[in-house]
Amino acid sequence: MSASPDPLRARNLRTLAALAGLFVLPLLASFWMYYGTDWRPASRVNHGELITPARQLPQTNLPIVMSDGGANKLLRDHWSLVYIGTGDCDDSCRHTLYVMRQTRLGLNTEMTRVDRVFLVTGRCCDRAFLAQQHTGMRVLDASGPAAAPLLALFPTQDRQNTLFIVDPLGNLMMRFDARQVPKGLLQDLQKLLRLSHIG
Repeated sequence: MSASPDPLRARNLRTLAALAGLFVLPLLASFWMYYGTDWRPASRVNHGELITPARQLPQTNLPIVMSDGGANKLLRDHWSLVYIGTGDCDDSCRHTLYVMRQTRLGLNTEMTRVDRVFLVTGRCCDRAFLAQQHTGMRVLDASGPAAAPLLALFPTQDRQNTLFIVDPLGNLMMRFDARQVPKGLLQDLQKLLRLSHIG
């Protein structure tokens, strides 16, 4: 004996409503979470901290202490990794310069697009260490008054552990804490170089 039409129809409607709920409820929940709460999905894909807006650095001629970096202008024409610190170079300085050097080497064939710049603010310089461990890095004397307008544009917080990225047009646009996993800096630079048609 077959089931009567009314209970069968009611069961089919319940099944249909359950199936619709499986699709509609997650959609409603996602709308509520996005628009009805303060929660937002992580959208950041960079590892360093973007400096927004980017800061146009002034063109300046600082005295060169040590350099094998060629005749290109300071913080122009190439991407630049910049470190600011004293020239006697304590442990945090040495670690940050190591991260800078290894990151550039990790770029392989693209490394010629990136300069390493050490702006020395005083007690210059442990020349033997810099010459042996950081050949090719541009070391510039930033201890005088001529460097003040340039240095003022770089954030000062935790500077002794920070590497800055400057684009080929002279815009300071990112900072990276060298105590983080260095691979993050390498990935950021690889992405910037891949997207950039300059420098």
